[in-house]
Amino acid sequence: MELEKAKLIADKYIQKLSPYCVRIEIAGSIRRRKPEVKDIEIVCIRNTRKLFDFVTEVNKLKKIKGGPTGKYTQRQLPEGIVLDLFFAIPENWGLIFAIRTGSASFSHNVLGKGWVKAGYKSINGILMKGNITKPVFEERELFDLIGMDYVEPGKREFQELFD
Repeated sequence: MELEKAKLIADKYIQKLSPYCVRIEIAGSIRRRKPEVKDIEIVCIRNTRKLFDFVTEVNKLKKIKGGPTGKYTQRQLPEGIVLDLFFAIPENWGLIFAIRTGSASFSHNVLGKGWVKAGYKSINGILMKGNITKPVFEERELFDLIGMDYVEPGKREFQELFD
């Protein structure tokens, strides 16, 4: 699907879900401004006081896998594209948002290898060094942690770093 059409659809679901979220943003290829989009990726922090309403709204969409109370759910949208909805907490927002912005090769080869080199493991979406949790509230904190300048979403293709 072309970028602008996918962005309009993503914005529609951001509006539907935002009343039940503390934070919600578009990630994936839309955030990277790729001309062709395969799916819509959204990351959110659910408002626990409005969890019932959030679950109700998400469950209006045809389930492919996962559920609205877990870490991830995938839904088939009536507009003909898949929605991947990822759930974060404030302490891992920066990590999850960066990973889900992608690209997959950038997330693995740059971010993942970067935090491993810095002595961290990602366990259930939380960075850990030994028994110590490392909160990552914003993406820039993750880039700082791995000793790298912030990379704008549109440049997050692994190969582009070498061009």
